[in-house]
Amino acid sequence: MSGQEAHIENTLWMKAVVMGSIFLLIGVAAYATMGVGMANVRHHEYEEAVHEYEDAKHAYEDAKAANASEDEISQLYDLKTEAHHHEIDAHLSYLTWRTAGITILLMCGTYASFIGLGGFLNSIQPQDDGHDSHDDYGYGGGHEHHGSGSPIVFAFGIMLFLMGFPSFQATLKDMLAGNEAALGDLGMSMVGLMIVVIGVSNWWREDLPFIGNNEQLATSDPFAGQHIRKAGLWIFIMSEIMVFATFFSAYLRMRTEWCTGWQVEAGNCSQVNMLTASDFLRPNGAKLGDIGGQGDFMTLLPGAINTFALIISSYTIVLALKTANTKASEWKASQGFMGKIMPTQKAAIRNYLIATLMLGSLFIVLKLIEWSHLVAEGFTIETQAGSIFYIATGAHGLHVFIGLLVMLYLVFKADTVGFDEKNAQGIEYFGLYWHFVDLAWVVIFPAFYLY
Repeated sequence: MSGQEAHIENTLWMKAVVMGSIFLLIGVAAYATMGVGMANVRHHEYEEAVHEYEDAKHAYEDAKAANASEDEISQLYDLKTEAHHHEIDAHLSYLTWRTAGITILLMCGTYASFIGLGGFLNSIQPQDDGHDSHDDYGYGGGHEHHGSGSPIVFAFGIMLFLMGFPSFQATLKDMLAGNEAALGDLGMSMVGLMIVVIGVSNWWREDLPFIGNNEQLATSDPFAGQHIRKAGLWIFIMSEIMVFATFFSAYLRMRTEWCTGWQVEAGNCSQVNMLTASDFLRPNGAKLGDIGGQGDFMTLLPGAINTFALIISSYTIVLALKTANTKASEWKASQGFMGKIMPTQKAAIRNYLIATLMLGSLFIVLKLIEWSHLVAEGFTIETQAGSIFYIATGAHGLHVFIGLLVMLYLVFKADTVGFDEKNAQGIEYFGLYWHFVDLAWVVIFPAFYLY
């Protein structure tokens, strides 16, 4: 295909299909290892822990009924409590492996569908001769870049997906629960998703040949002289800030009305009537009856790891941009191990982007593991605190996942056409979005997890 400046052969898109196949293999392998192999082992241990707890519980109740000595009853109570904690730990261990395997399978399946199908659709398009009508719009002729209809196609697909989403999620819920599902209810959402893929793949086809020339500039204040794409992204980020501000304002407004553990300790109220996520995650969190207050360092660890994962991923995306903006004549490979995995400037850019992709994927996996633990311990979306927590962290997780889908294309472009100081703005603009996602989490973590 003839694009804005570079001539792209359709066969190049088959690399995207290969990428999709690799992701699918990774997902299946992870599911077989974690979601089936390790999960089955942990499930067997969980069943044994349940039997041990039932035996300890019956022994304790029988001793009480038989009016045994206080020492014996106390000893049996301690054994029952220990068995109960062991049962909970075994259950959470099983959930960890099961959720991790399923999450990686679903994520890699989505990656494979997104990049693989997009690459296949572009590979079967008619091959351009390299000097057709694109030059009329300035791709190779030096005139101004023309607009793209791909976002309109993409938006139309999103509209259809959301119109069918209630039936879509209800059908998926039935399928996961093993109930009879009406597969026909998936129709509208699946059509919407297909249109989304078509719009995105066409967007890729328009962008891949772009090597940095003739970038449109804004002509009006306050963005005069700035690249239009960069100005548009800043406007988008400002709108996203307002979205997340609604989550924080709702949380802070409701938090001031709840009698939480923190409020009791501060002397503002006398009895806990609302448990927050931090009560389940942090050590010695508040309790409401027998619920909550079970957190320890290991339950807080996934959120802490996710914080560092996003911070490091912001660093790796900066390294990718820095490497791309370095002139080829000035770039030198590192010594030692890093030099072996990044022997060329092109490989270095690609591998930094892959590192960002892996760190972001780790965030999603740990987030779903954490959610499975919280739900198992009784913190569900049906509660007022739970609804705010899951919606806020879920919206953030969705932004991370959308960023990862964009990252797939950046990895593909870095491995094919490549990035340099002329077209590195693609990485820069994505980096702005990714830094925003990172900073949002830096605020979410202390507010929802530590306080």
